[in-house]
Amino acid sequence: MDAMRGAGVVVTGAGGGIGAALARRFAAEGARVVVNDLDAGKAAAVAAEIGAVAVPGDASLIVGDARDALGGVVDIYCANAGVGSPPGHELPGDDSWATAWDVNVMAHVRASRELIPGWLARGEGRFVSTVSAAGLLTMIGEPAYSVTKHGALAYAEWLSLTYRHRGLKVHAICPQGVRTDMLAATGTAGEVVLAATAIEPEAVADALFKAMAEDRFLVLPHPEVAGFHQARAADPDRWLDSMNKVQQHWEGVDGVERGRGGKDA
Repeated sequence: MDAMRGAGVVVTGAGGGIGAALARRFAAEGARVVVNDLDAGKAAAVAAEIGAVAVPGDASLIVGDARDALGGVVDIYCANAGVGSPPGHELPGDDSWATAWDVNVMAHVRASRELIPGWLARGEGRFVSTVSAAGLLTMIGEPAYSVTKHGALAYAEWLSLTYRHRGLKVHAICPQGVRTDMLAATGTAGEVVLAATAIEPEAVADALFKAMAEDRFLVLPHPEVAGFHQARAADPDRWLDSMNKVQQHWEGVDGVERGRGGKDA
């Protein structure tokens, strides 16, 4: 994409997985990239590989440093950093909920709060939110992740509907399983729901670039998610019944005794 050449791009959570794939793709297209990750070593390694600048730290607090590294202008911000919670059959504690809310939703809010005034003044800017199909549907065993990813999608929708006439382009990436460390951490729940159709992170980057070229908000690296989303909206009870069958299957796979709630996986 010629439009990417020279663009200033920030990718959070880019020390591996989807974030690293996005950073590599933007760099390959000629963009000037800032690689962010909480793990400074991983951020530095990816940055060195692609000729980018590493700005490690909390994704929601590095916008100023990233802007400085790019010469004062961020053209594209990829809010990719995310966190799950240990999958299990019980509700997680308050700390897990607070962390998921802070990373999966509020980091997006804080970053956009800093970026939007400049974008509106220039009449252009692009905000990319890595949401997950869990934000359109849900994920068994991961209540905090599912709820906060719904929040991330809602916030991306709000940004788009509020500012699209003023030059802001927003994209929400909603993949199902992607072969990353986060998928591995989902344990048996991920094996039951996601593993069979999991894709490589590079396929997510391909889907984003196709959506940007077509100026589409919703990015579905797994196209079948559109049908699932339509089915959920058309008949919520039927969809919930089908998902409950998946839940029951997982309980059997995970060895949980029904009627007793189980314990965290």
